[in-house]
Amino acid sequence: MPSESLARCQEALGYRFDDDSLLREALTHSSSKGPDQPSNERLEFLGDAILGAVVSDYLFREFPDYTEGQLTKIKSVVVSSRTLGG
Repeated sequence: MPSESLARCQEALGYRFDDDSLLREALTHSSSKGPDQPSNERLEFLGDAILGAVVSDYLFREFPDYTEGQLTKIKSVVVSSRTLGG
């Protein structure tokens, strides 16, 4: 991804990344990565884990009477690809 594209992304976000390589990695799909360019899959893995932890914490606190099974079912729907638009 050209530097000018990264600059436009940062402008649109209203945020300047200290390390442009993280933005480049986040925006690189595995189908278009080069031999020296990592794709977003590792960041996606981390993001999925963080989202799961945040949702789990919320459900745990919001529904104290629910069983582990009930909480798991709700979480699986909330963080599913279908729900998140993936």
